[in-house]
Amino acid sequence: MKKKNSDIIHSSASVAMNMFRQGLLHGAGYNTERLKKRPLIAIANSHTELTTGHAHLDRLAVKVKEGIIAAGGECAEFNVPAPCDGLAMAHDGMRYILAQRDLIADMVETHVRSQPYDAIVLIAGCDKINPAMMMAAGRLDLPAIYLAGGPGQMEIRNSQGNRNSIDHGDYHDDLNLLAKSATCSTCGACEIMGTANTFQCLAEAMGLCLPGSSNIPGWHSDKLEAARATGERIVEMFNEGLNVRQIITDASIKNAVNMAMAIGASTNTVLHLPAIAESAGLKLPISAFEDARDIPTLLAISPNGPYGIQDLWAAGGMPAVLKVMQDDLDTSCMTVLGQPLSLSLDFARVLNPDVIPPREKAFRNNAAISILHGNIAPDSCVIKQAGVSESMLVCSGSARCFNSEEEALKAVYNDEVSSGEVLVLRYQGPKGSPGMPEMLGITMALKEKGLYQTALITDGRFSGATSGPCVGHICPEASDGGMIAFVEDGDLIEIDIPGKRIHLDVSDAVLDVRKKGWAALEKEVPAGFMRRYRKHVRPACEGAILD
Repeated sequence: MKKKNSDIIHSSASVAMNMFRQGLLHGAGYNTERLKKRPLIAIANSHTELTTGHAHLDRLAVKVKEGIIAAGGECAEFNVPAPCDGLAMAHDGMRYILAQRDLIADMVETHVRSQPYDAIVLIAGCDKINPAMMMAAGRLDLPAIYLAGGPGQMEIRNSQGNRNSIDHGDYHDDLNLLAKSATCSTCGACEIMGTANTFQCLAEAMGLCLPGSSNIPGWHSDKLEAARATGERIVEMFNEGLNVRQIITDASIKNAVNMAMAIGASTNTVLHLPAIAESAGLKLPISAFEDARDIPTLLAISPNGPYGIQDLWAAGGMPAVLKVMQDDLDTSCMTVLGQPLSLSLDFARVLNPDVIPPREKAFRNNAAISILHGNIAPDSCVIKQAGVSESMLVCSGSARCFNSEEEALKAVYNDEVSSGEVLVLRYQGPKGSPGMPEMLGITMALKEKGLYQTALITDGRFSGATSGPCVGHICPEASDGGMIAFVEDGDLIEIDIPGKRIHLDVSDAVLDVRKKGWAALEKEVPAGFMRRYRKHVRPACEGAILD
């Protein structure tokens, strides 16, 4: 029989400790004689009652357990936090969201290392939790499968006046319908190509989940079937000796970068893929995203277009997308099925070419995400090009500077910001905030006020729901003495997305004067984890990973 980590329960050198461990497990209802013959599978679940994207994950875990037991394994479930980005937006809570990515990864890793598990199933649905689970899997290098909670459904689908679109940008003239486009009517991740669905999709590109399972809506019975099949497959993976680092490789990470461009991914991808790569002992530099600039944005999924993830699923899901884009992929990469990606694509079919068009008829000919450089961002900055109107791909304007989102929101709502200006929102980076909060509050305020010609640049980041001329992840950040710290009201800022350039039109001599006597603004943060986070977090262009 294959050697198991869980053999330590009954086969260590200490007879007394063997007896003690078996006695402890007996109290939890485990038959330790069965454990001698079966692998012990961990189920890391981010179920929570508060978060729409995770409220149903307890039901999925039940089916995963059924699959594990049917396939000859034993299992134990544990839970990790599942913060909702939406509930944290535009207040102090958002500072803690990105930081929880690394905390969740630490929790899963340390718990599994401390207990004698042989393999792991990772169940998650939203934003930072998805990459956190994948990071933990990469560190542990056990047999592991990711199970996506799946998308939910937006209420606009069920509303009179539906304009064949779920995108809120198509309802800005009707407040009732606009509210429906932002209302979740079921469990599951918000039905847009935000960070949640981005990483559910990219799990398929990396081969970390059962093919076709990620886009199944969280409310659909097929998701329960996929959960049971996931449980069955993890036992097979253990028996085959198929570990995560055979799946997360340089080639599969590159596949994920290319598919991020094709699906219209969230800019948070540029933070999370490097973190996942590093967890598996790999490196993913920012230049890898620049190298993918020729990948077209295949899909018009909100906030880039009218469709939702439910439409993507009905059109054939990620397997169909991967098949359309297979010439841009290394299809020899291993998947959790123990076979190359190419075999999974043999069964993929495009069922609606309007939603999943041929590559030559892509929604946009350019990549979804652009990396810009310039004197204000010498190390890089990021913009979701797929969500920017053609008229704003090249723009310029005079700066309006703010050191907090609250200040910026007040100015916008007091009509103190003019169309054509460039809002500069700084001290929002990993160190500066600390925590690199998402700026959905200010981007929504600009839309609400009709300031579609007003650009925004920040060393913070953006929600996957953000569209428009919004440049984030400016590096170096203000707290590290980056140029963004020295911008003043009225300075001219130029943004050229096709040219991959951002420029502050101020001479070096003037900037040298401004730098004299400068000290970084250090924002108050309560005692606890975030003070340690500020000391150890790396720059956004390196994934905001903790050292």
